Amino acid sequence: MHLLDTSAILLTLAAVFGYINHRVFKLPNSIGILLLGLVLSALLLLFGNFWPALRDNADSFVTQIDFNETVMQVMLSFLLFAGALHVNLNDLKNQKYVVAILASVGLLVSTLLVGSAAFFVFKWTGLNVPFLWCLVFGSLISPTDPVAVLGILKKVGVSKSIETKITGESLFNDGVGVVVYIALIGFAVGGGDRGAMDVGLLFIEEVGGGLLLGGLLGYIAYRMLKSIDNYQVEILITLALVTGGYQLASYFHFSGPLAMVVAGLMIGNHGRELAMSETTRHHLDLFWELIDEMLNAVLFLLIGLEIFVLSWNSSALVAGIILIGVVLGSRMVAVSLPVIVLKRSREFSPGIIRILTWGGLRGGISVALALALPKEGIEDGVRQAILMATYIVVIFSIAVQGLTLKPVILRAMGKTAN
Repeated sequence: MHLLDTSAILLTLAAVFGYINHRVFKLPNSIGILLLGLVLSALLLLFGNFWPALRDNADSFVTQIDFNETVMQVMLSFLLFAGALHVNLNDLKNQKYVVAILASVGLLVSTLLVGSAAFFVFKWTGLNVPFLWCLVFGSLISPTDPVAVLGILKKVGVSKSIETKITGESLFNDGVGVVVYIALIGFAVGGGDRGAMDVGLLFIEEVGGGLLLGGLLGYIAYRMLKSIDNYQVEILITLALVTGGYQLASYFHFSGPLAMVVAGLMIGNHGRELAMSETTRHHLDLFWELIDEMLNAVLFLLIGLEIFVLSWNSSALVAGIILIGVVLGSRMVAVSLPVIVLKRSREFSPGIIRILTWGGLRGGISVALALALPKEGIEDGVRQAILMATYIVVIFSIAVQGLTLKPVILRAMGKTAN
């Protein structure tokens, strides 16, 4: 099937599901589309028992979509840039220590705790998943996704500090999480041939290179924006920054996600204040908001449809359900770190640990990394167990945590829902 055909089907389904959700269910758009995608997948699987050709065609359509490449190489750069574009740099600076601990040490702690617990959970359910691959699972399920939670946070009216903590962590820990994932994959496949020095150099190259490249490209784009006043050309410059910058980062083996976050922060703050007219700001915000909403709709639709790539078995299903609690418990420990370390020097909002724990939603990046697991150097049963556990945790995170986040936040803040 041609790319145009695939894009047409996905956009049509996203539009129809978005319309149904808006008129009937009135859930947050991304969550509504995800749930309707799951319902469609379940119906296709059900009717496929009576009409095999229907199931075969649906399975063929979903499996020919490279979810990992679609998310990591196409969508992620746009989504991270669009998210960073609306983050106030001064607010982020005020929360820099909290965000830094959450996105680095917190992520590493979560990876270790989830991976260690997953080893025993898989073993208890009869699945022989080696410890290193359990750590890989911990690394891909630990990064949080800002997409579904930001709209809910704005509707609830949480303090700017809480919103900045969750948004900042989500933007930066995606890039760090991918680096940790790549390093652990190298250990797992290579049998431990890679040393600590190699991992350290990889981290410096990916993270440091991504931050520096993002800053450099953001500055170049800022100077170009400042020298003209034509919103059509200026929007085109931001598009080139995202598409070209992400590919350039990949070429140099730098972290593309971190580069896009830094570039987005520069354009959204210095660029917005010093290099854009009011007309340009208006059109730029509308354009990137549209890109953000459209890609999010397609992304959550794809997550709902990815049920076709799973090989269902009861042991992996039970393990995945147990690991929901493990991931939440590990998240609670990880978000407690900055509170414990910094509580003497700064005040934290009431219920901050509960809010950060329940608000740390997992999303498309976790599914994409699970689908990107190599097919060589890993047993197929191990790969499928990790993939199913990831999918179950992500679906619970988006559907259950996402839909109950508002009352949890209000209760933690001592308020009542309307």
